[in-house]
Order: sequence, then structure tokens, then C-alpha cells
Amino acid sequence: MARDIFQQNLETLKGYVIEMGKLSHEAMLGAIQVLKTQDAELAEKVFQGDEAIDDYELKIEKCSTQLIARQNPTAGDMRLIISCFKIAIDLERMSDLAVDIANVAKCMGTDHTEQDNILKMADICDEMLQQTIKSFETLDHELASSIALKDDQVDKLFYGTQTKLIELMIEDNSLINNASHLLLVLRYLERFGDHACNICESIVYMATGQRVNLN
Repeated sequence: MARDIFQQNLETLKGYVIEMGKLSHEAMLGAIQVLKTQDAELAEKVFQGDEAIDDYELKIEKCSTQLIARQNPTAGDMRLIISCFKIAIDLERMSDLAVDIANVAKCMGTDHTEQDNILKMADICDEMLQQTIKSFETLDHELASSIALKDDQVDKLFYGTQTKLIELMIEDNSLINNASHLLLVLRYLERFGDHACNICESIVYMATGQRVNLN
């Protein structure tokens, strides 16, 4: 009976992570739209949504602590609990980055130099998060490993676009303000991709017990 309750609590913990992941995905979608439109009201919705994500992080922390303190987890259970705790930290940071992107994007001007590359980068990051949630739900460690490969695309776009923006700033001083905003967005997206890789590492560990470096 105690084991049945423990399993139910484990499923509750996993459910919290999945819901938190979905909210982080919604935050990123909102941030991408703000990038496209500079819509201040939409940016505000992204800011407000961050509170619910923070609440889930606290729920996951509390649930993880109780499962370890009150039960006697097997090695596999312990991997799941630890991984859920670590994933929640990464998801919270990803949602914070979505807030940062929306905050910068709403202040940008209409001259969006290199916007296509930045939006492409944002779409890849969002796809990584979506697939990461899927791999967590199914414990598909092979999918998790393949998702991390997309970070190479993110890094390539980051360095290429960063170089172009710096060159434009040197050539035309009037572009400095907007290009500076875009450089911030680039950096936030690059970090977003890194956190997705961290989650993939946690999923591989949860599923196989192996610690891998995918970043």
C-alpha cells in the first residue's frame, strides 16, 4: 500500500514537471511574438505567466524533498526525483529568459536587422523545449540525445549573427541602440538552448543512470 502511494506521488511529481514545461513553452511562444510585434501588452502577459512557473518550481522542490525524506526510494526512483528537481531549475531559468527576451523586444525599434536569423534561432529553441517535454513524458533518452544536437544550430546562428551585428554597429552608429537589444536577445536564446541541453542530460540520466555531457 505504501509503495502504491509512493508511486502515485512520483507520478504527481512528473506531472508537475510536464505542466511546468508546457508553461515555459507558452512563455517562449509569447516572447517570440513580442519579438515579431513589440507588443507591450503581450509582453506583460509573459511577465505575469512567470509567477505560475515559479509556483511549479516550489511545488516540485517540496514534493521531491518529501519523497526523499518520508519514503525509501530505490536507485531508479532516486534518479527520477533528482532529475525532476534539476529539470525544474532549468525550466525556471528558461522561463526567466523568455521574460528577458520579451522585456527587451518590447523596447526595440522597427528596424530589425538580422531578425530572420534571430527568429530562426528562437524557433529552434522552442522546438528543442517541445521535444524535451515529449522525451521526458516518454523517458526517450535517444530522443533527448538527438535534441541536444540542435544546440549546434543555435550556437552557429548565435556566433554568425553576433558577428554581423557587431560589424553593422561599427559601420553605422545609428544602428547601435537596436543592435545592442538584438545582441541581448541572441545571448538569451543561446542560454535557453544550453538549458534545454541540461534537461536532456537529466532525462538520459533518469532513463539510463548514465551521466552524459550533451552541451
